[in-house]
Amino acid sequence: MSPNPVSSTPILRTVLVWGGIVAGSLAVIAGLVGYLVAGPNGLWSGLAGVLVGAAFLAITVISILIANRWYGDALYVPIFFGIVLGGWILKFVVFLVLLFVLRGQPWIDPTVFFLALVASVLASLAVDVVVLTRMRVPHVSDVQLPTDPDAGDRRDAHAQSPQDRPAADSGTPGV
Repeated sequence: MSPNPVSSTPILRTVLVWGGIVAGSLAVIAGLVGYLVAGPNGLWSGLAGVLVGAAFLAITVISILIANRWYGDALYVPIFFGIVLGGWILKFVVFLVLLFVLRGQPWIDPTVFFLALVASVLASLAVDVVVLTRMRVPHVSDVQLPTDPDAGDRRDAHAQSPQDRPAADSGTPGV
């Protein structure tokens, strides 16, 4: 594992923080609206819908943050994709299990749950867009450019007169 963070790590941490703040705010709003529309069942349905949406945002971000810990390892790419794909499969299985478990519960109002879940997913997408557009990350990052050991100090090259500089080789054989 590499101690050097990948350039996406601060972005993903910011997404987690903002996602948590937005999910908390949305839970209050969904719970209140759900309670006003469907009573206590609406309250619990709104909270459950927001919680499911927030959990899915967190699973993706956390899986990428965990996978980034292997940056610099020879097996980084397969480890990264294995962990992220595993997170997606986990999300899919958990989503199906939650739908089957929550489907028949007497305290779930399906309409409030669905609307809270959709609002949570849209809010998490909005958080992703806002964070990614506001973060300043170079277009090329985490790359170390090669150096030419024969180039020497460029200040010395500019100080030389044109006669003192070696002739450039055009690559074609001379006659």
